[in-house]
Amino acid sequence: MFLTLYYHPLSSFCWKVLIALYENNVAFTPRLVNLGDAEERAAFLKLWPVGKFPVLRDEQNGRTIPESSIIIEYLDQHHPGATRFIPEDPDRALQTRLRDRFLDLYVHLPTQTIVFDRLRPADARNAVAVTEARSRLRSSYAMLEAELPPQGWATGDRFTLADCAALPALFYADKVEPLGADLPAVTAYLDRLKARPSVARVLAEAEPYFHMFPQEPG
Repeated sequence: MFLTLYYHPLSSFCWKVLIALYENNVAFTPRLVNLGDAEERAAFLKLWPVGKFPVLRDEQNGRTIPESSIIIEYLDQHHPGATRFIPEDPDRALQTRLRDRFLDLYVHLPTQTIVFDRLRPADARNAVAVTEARSRLRSSYAMLEAELPPQGWATGDRFTLADCAALPALFYADKVEPLGADLPAVTAYLDRLKARPSVARVLAEAEPYFHMFPQEPG
């Protein structure tokens, strides 16, 4: 196989790419990297000095592709399948990219702020940053509740890049700032995502690692 994905099965941004790979049954070699191992970390940093997951290596084309959204667009261009993640219509494509960016920046990143704060020693935690992140999540939830279609996917009837972004963002956000009964459209959308075979496979593979997810400090 020419494609290798460097990843961790608990990493939310890696889920985003795995969904796209499984959606189109793209053949690839998964390479789980333990950044706590000095040798594995050094090899990964040689490939991608930024040291962030995920990274896709395409040996056939001699390309190293970082960043989840870019990887999915690369797959759409060079390893296309039945599901096209970027619509051909320019306006729909722009809408898809905007929703992808919204989910990454205003759902995904605030969630990570809360999660990473839990990993810090008690005397190094930042209550102000966590409060701001929770406020950002509630605002983002409200926007999604107002904008999501009642059926189908993030931007309409087609599963796209935006839906790949939505699952990890909303799945983990719900763990740290539960959606609640006041968000029926968002909750139903998350349930539809979980039921999709490509997503269900990602969640099943990650389940053995869920115990590593940091719980809220008591």
